[in-house]
Amino acid sequence: MKIGIFDSGFGGLSIFRAIKDKLPDFDYVYLGDSARAPYGNNSHEVIYQYVVEAVNYLFKQDCKLIILACNTASAQALRRLQQEWLSNNYPDRKVLGVIRPIAEAAAKLNGSGKIGVIGTRATIKAGVYTKEIEKELGDKADILEKSCPVLVPLIEEGFHKRPEMKKILRYYLRPLKEKNVKILINGCTHYQLLHHMIERIMGKNVSILDSAVVVSDSLADYLKRHPEIENDLKKEGQTRFLTTDDDVDRFNRLASQFFGQPVKANQVSLS
Repeated sequence: MKIGIFDSGFGGLSIFRAIKDKLPDFDYVYLGDSARAPYGNNSHEVIYQYVVEAVNYLFKQDCKLIILACNTASAQALRRLQQEWLSNNYPDRKVLGVIRPIAEAAAKLNGSGKIGVIGTRATIKAGVYTKEIEKELGDKADILEKSCPVLVPLIEEGFHKRPEMKKILRYYLRPLKEKNVKILINGCTHYQLLHHMIERIMGKNVSILDSAVVVSDSLADYLKRHPEIENDLKKEGQTRFLTTDDDVDRFNRLASQFFGQPVKANQVSLS
C-alpha cells in the first residue's frame, strides 16, 4: 500500500518534496485538485465535500495513509473527516493533517513573544492554529492571525517572482510587524515559494517556521510510533502524480517549481 499526499493544487508539493527527501523508500501518490483550486474562498461544506472526494479517490488507489498537505483542507475538513466519514468507510486507514505538528513546533519555539499566522481566508476563519497553540501554551499563548486571500491565486498564476508580489506581501505582513510577532507560521503550503521574501520583509528578529520540514519530521515520527501502518506500506520508491486539471502541461510546469524537479502528472476526475 502507498502514502497519499493531497492538496488543492500545487502547494502540497513543497511538503511532499520534504517528505520524500526524509522518507525516500516508500511509494507515494500525489493528488492536486487544481481544477477546483483555490479552496480557501469556498464555504466549509464545499471544502469538506471536495476533500472527501479526493480522499476517497486516493484510498481507491491503494493508499493506506493520506496526508492533507493543505492547510485549508486540514482546517475545514480533517476533524469531521476523521470522526465521521473515515470510521464509516475506511476504519483501517488514516488521514493526517499539517496544522497540529506546525502548531506544536511553534509552541515549542515560543518564549514570551507573539506568534503570527498567515493563511487563506478559510484557514484563518477556522482559527485552528490559535486553538492548537492554545492547547500547548494555555493562557501564555499570544497569537495574531491574518488572512491573505489573493496570494494563492497569484502564486498559481506564476506571479510569485514578480516585483508586485513584494508590495502585496508588505501590505499583508504590516499588521504582524507592527505587533512585533517573533514567530511566523506560513499557514498555507503555497507560501513556501515566498519563504525567502517573507523572511526579508519580516527581518532577522522573526523566526519563520519551515512547515515542510516540520511535517516531514512529524510523519517520520508517526510511522515509527505506528509500525502496524508502516509495515503495510510498499517500499519500492515509486511516485505517481495526479491532477484534476485538464491542462496537464500547465500543472506539470508549475508543479515542477514547487517540487524542485520535473513532474509528469496524469489527469483524473474525482466525481
